[in-house]
Amino acid sequence: MGAFEYKALDRAGKQSKGLIEGDTAKHVRQLLRERHLVPVAVTEVAEKSVGQQASFGVRRGMKASELALITRQLASLSQSGLPLEEALLAVSQQNDTPRTKSILLGVRSKVMEGHTLADGLGEFPQAFPDLYRATVAAGEQSGHLDVVLERLADYTEARQELRQRLSNAMIYPISLVVFSVAIVAFMLASVVPKIVGVFESMSAELPILTRAMIAASDFLRDHWIALLVGVVVVTFGINRLFRREGPKRQYHRTLLRLPLTAKLTRGINTARFTRTFSILSGSGVPVLEGMKISAEVIENLPMREAVLEASLRVREGASIAKSLAASKLFPPMVIHMIASGEAGGRLEEMLARSAAGMEREVDGLIATLLGILQPLLVVIMGMVVLMIVFAILLPIFALNNLIA
Repeated sequence: MGAFEYKALDRAGKQSKGLIEGDTAKHVRQLLRERHLVPVAVTEVAEKSVGQQASFGVRRGMKASELALITRQLASLSQSGLPLEEALLAVSQQNDTPRTKSILLGVRSKVMEGHTLADGLGEFPQAFPDLYRATVAAGEQSGHLDVVLERLADYTEARQELRQRLSNAMIYPISLVVFSVAIVAFMLASVVPKIVGVFESMSAELPILTRAMIAASDFLRDHWIALLVGVVVVTFGINRLFRREGPKRQYHRTLLRLPLTAKLTRGINTARFTRTFSILSGSGVPVLEGMKISAEVIENLPMREAVLEASLRVREGASIAKSLAASKLFPPMVIHMIASGEAGGRLEEMLARSAAGMEREVDGLIATLLGILQPLLVVIMGMVVLMIVFAILLPIFALNNLIA
């Protein structure tokens, strides 16, 4: 049986849509008529997903949190001895997101047709990345799918936690900057113009700081629409520019050269690479394939290319550690731990230790940077407000001196 999405009309002419399982589209239409519904459109879930991706280029997958949750549920049900197709059905019924539910039912339909779970996941590449599918395939070939799913659940949850920590760490600084800019803009647009009238009646020349503040206020009030459009255009242009491979690669190289960003960039990407390579190695994925798949989780282009070049050296017989060390982009400690793992036959364990160590280092570095950044932002915005206050007070002091 397959999973189908349908649109149908009831007796009152009201349209309804949903998911239903059936052998063929014709069988589904018959089931709908038995429910006193007139079928309008019936589409198999897998075919719909492939058609959307090919025709429109959309990339509608799952959120990282959803993928982590369903992986943990599948792992628990598989370890309890439940057949795979029943586990997929149970997880789909537990999920409330229509898109995710349709994907799971589509995978289940492929499994019930006699295909492997990896083949079923391959029908939805936008939802299940290469790492996920390769790991599942290795687990099925080794006969330890339940163990592999458990590792995948740990991995996806760890990735989600790291992403969540990074997002939460940036909430306060971004909020502080947005509110500070809004307050300064409000003062220049609303408060300053009311005080300018008092200054205009003064015959004495205004201080340069006051003149600059008045010019900024006039510019903001007269050209705020153009300024807003300019910000949107510049933001859009930068986004489009960094989508091109050349400028994006140059930007990533710059991140690896700057003292402040180099350590953070290397740490985050190395942690992702070693964690992914560890889960693939432990699941029985061949080393070369594991390196190529692990390279895809690296966002920094020079580091990703370094891993791909290292995989070519490994194919020629070189060790993993020496091949990665040739680029000089990965931390020496990680290289030494990988070399130790290769020599002692404990590559998976040493990769996992490297990932854990880099994740702790990244967390500590982010905490330190935020500890410096937050008070620094407060001081900078306080100085901006203080300059506005001085620009207002200086002419008043000058007027009092003239009167005295």
